Amino acid sequence: MKKQMQSLIDEMPLRERLILAGIEEIRTGGISSLSLRRIAKICSVSSAAPYKHFENKQEFVIAVIDYISKQWDAQLEKVVSNIAPEDYRKQLISISLEYIRFLVENPHFRSIIMLKDEGLTPEQIKLKSQLSEGSRQVIAKYCQSVNMSDDRRIIKTFIVRSIIYGAALMMDNGEMEYTDDNMNEISKTIEREFDLG
Repeated sequence: MKKQMQSLIDEMPLRERLILAGIEEIRTGGISSLSLRRIAKICSVSSAAPYKHFENKQEFVIAVIDYISKQWDAQLEKVVSNIAPEDYRKQLISISLEYIRFLVENPHFRSIIMLKDEGLTPEQIKLKSQLSEGSRQVIAKYCQSVNMSDDRRIIKTFIVRSIIYGAALMMDNGEMEYTDDNMNEISKTIEREFDLG
């Protein structure tokens, strides 16, 4: 299985291979120890090869964040395309569950999504914060549609995001199984939270 996975990776365009290697490097060592030279070595290419795709380390980090953002945007679009545009409540719950799936099924992305802002440029921080923009917008639209105050919206956003990240972490560390039954319970928990107003 590992050989099969390596074969798939080897067939990817070099830019994507560099990005995936960079994600793993950030996961294990953080931004401060990130080295394009080391990433090139991991990908078995010359140390100059990354610079054909990225001007410098800062641009590389932006490309990593953008790559993850595009992966999430593709999932988000699939989810909302099957839901009526004005059904914000259903969108909210579906997006929340899909984000948990995204975090659980892509644990290597979590290191970037949950990356502390230390060592990031303002442009990188702004780009990283946009990863959650779609879900924030749906929460805001739902709260507005039910005339929820801004104070309540802020609290509800915090609670739903805590449920999402908490569930993903618990599934990752084995405290909760990643099953349809548990995802259904999480869905009920989020629905109940919004029923409380």
